[in-house]
Amino acid sequence: PDDVPTELMREYYCQRADAGLIISEGTQISPSGKGYADTPGIYSAEQVAGWRRITDAVHQLGGKMAAQLWHVGRISNSSLLPAGAAPVSSTAQPAQAKTFTQAGFTPVSTPRPLGDDEIPALIEDYRRAARNARAAGFDGVEIHAANTYLLEQFLRDSINDRSGPYGGSIENRARLVCE
Repeated sequence: PDDVPTELMREYYCQRADAGLIISEGTQISPSGKGYADTPGIYSAEQVAGWRRITDAVHQLGGKMAAQLWHVGRISNSSLLPAGAAPVSSTAQPAQAKTFTQAGFTPVSTPRPLGDDEIPALIEDYRRAARNARAAGFDGVEIHAANTYLLEQFLRDSINDRSGPYGGSIENRARLVCE
């Protein structure tokens, strides 16, 4: 409920605490970053507290843990997003993919291009998620920028059809990741 980490997750990560460094599953940085049903977030106080129970338990067993910060971009379905919004991306091109929703595997929704003026708020979502990860007791963060999710959607010239400061050249396509 509310994308709060669960007791089952605590047990799962504790079983792996002796591996050394554990990197969490993809953890959405905001409600608009959600792409799959029943995945955890790190943007609310309840989620931070849920993750804190996990990191404390992993630390007690001698392990270290990093949070994987995640925004899926166009790999989402509007049923998972606030007010049924369209997913955001570097493009309006729909992905040929499915995602898991409460109704089962469902085609992803057509995205809308993220406006240049919206990017500072997205960057702040990543910053907030990193601060929340620290408050939740994580030892570090990994910013997920691969596997067809939002940051890679900006990096890939086959997906990013923008012009302007976040499109075109590799320097511009990489700008969001660097920022």
